[in-house]
Amino acid sequence: MTFEWARPDLKPRFVHVWHEGQDLQVNQHSSFKGRTSVDITKLKHGDISLKLSKVKHSDKGVYRCYFPDLDKEITVQLVVGSVSPAVVRLTGIDQSISGVVLQCESAGWYPEPELLWLDADGNLLSAGPTETLRGPDDLYTVSSRVTVEKRHSNNITCRVQQRNTNQSRETHIHVPDDLFGTPCSSAACIAISMTACVMSVLVLIFALWKNKHKTTMTRQQENLDHTENQKMKDDMIKLTKELQKKEEDHKNMVGTLMLHKKELKEEKDKFKLQLMKMEEVVEVSETELHSKEQEKGSSSAPSLDLKKKVLECKWSMNETVTASEKLVLSIEKMLQYIETVASPGLQSTDSGHSICEDSTLISEEEKKRVQQSH
Repeated sequence: MTFEWARPDLKPRFVHVWHEGQDLQVNQHSSFKGRTSVDITKLKHGDISLKLSKVKHSDKGVYRCYFPDLDKEITVQLVVGSVSPAVVRLTGIDQSISGVVLQCESAGWYPEPELLWLDADGNLLSAGPTETLRGPDDLYTVSSRVTVEKRHSNNITCRVQQRNTNQSRETHIHVPDDLFGTPCSSAACIAISMTACVMSVLVLIFALWKNKHKTTMTRQQENLDHTENQKMKDDMIKLTKELQKKEEDHKNMVGTLMLHKKELKEEKDKFKLQLMKMEEVVEVSETELHSKEQEKGSSSAPSLDLKKKVLECKWSMNETVTASEKLVLSIEKMLQYIETVASPGLQSTDSGHSICEDSTLISEEEKKRVQQSH
């Protein structure tokens, strides 16, 4: 016989079709390809059950089994669900009521489940609201907390269940007696709270003081750095001005020395000229003396006096020539010094002044002697 399994809410609606002794896959919905089958050995006994493998959440819905030849059909509701075990752990201790805080969590449920806390007798425990999260895979995660007091039994059960799929998972936990503390009295609780508040205030005051002290130190350091930087700038400006002044003094000194150089050259030329003239006078005197000696003879008194005067004049001339030569050497040294100081490199001005003064004294003395001798 021909029969079909179909989902009326899909297009095309065909899930599995049997026709003329074989599977007919024409117009089968794409989401069921390769996942549906029937048992051929059971068909002869009238069992046309559909086997659906690799079940997905989207497979839920109403399925229709239809016999075209008999024009008969029957429907069945398929419910698909996912379950997961629950995990219970101790998360804290509530000293105010001498109880412990338990948390239960279970992930991977579909459809959305509910979470319950039960004591050893199966009675519901008052717990906080259940937190529900739905992931991108459409699976649900549920979690809840409960505070258990010592008057309850120490055996606690966390149950996660889904009524539509009739699925549930339970996890049991035993809380040891030593975890339950003795509840503190009102006075003790107040004292503890006050101590905690005072400690918090002290910590806050210390943090504020430390922050203020740090800010003050930072400002003082900034002011000190600013003062030092300003002092360094002032020193740099002062040194720059002093350097500029020294450069101007050096330029003025070089100008003065160049002027003295010109004057010394002129004096040098004059003394050389006078030296030449004195040498000519000596030669003339010697020539005249020689002529007189030849004319009058060496024994005459006038010739002796004249010779004596000529020799004295010659000695004086020689002394003058020697002084003039020393003067010329001094002038040449002065010219060399002026050339050195006038060069781009800055020389020692103190030693230069002393040399100038000594050379000037020598020049003046030699000059006077030469003039007197002349």
